[in-house]
Amino acid sequence: AIILKAVNEGMIPVIPPKKNRKHLRKCDEYLYKLRHLVENAFLLLKKWRGIATRYAKNASSFAAAVQIRCIAIWLLVY
Repeated sequence: AIILKAVNEGMIPVIPPKKNRKHLRKCDEYLYKLRHLVENAFLLLKKWRGIATRYAKNASSFAAAVQIRCIAIWLLVY
């Protein structure tokens, strides 16, 4: 159900099938191996208390906090 919705929205799902399926669907293994980068980015964002607890009350303040944290992460990496 999730994969069909993603395809209908024009996305390319990168969800590997179970090994015991009769008909295995294709999955981009390279993109699947890169998913840890996205997971680690969310992990670093959630380490900041203001983002993890949604401390900002309105959406614009929350978006600004996320952008500031992303800049800080980028500066640490590069």
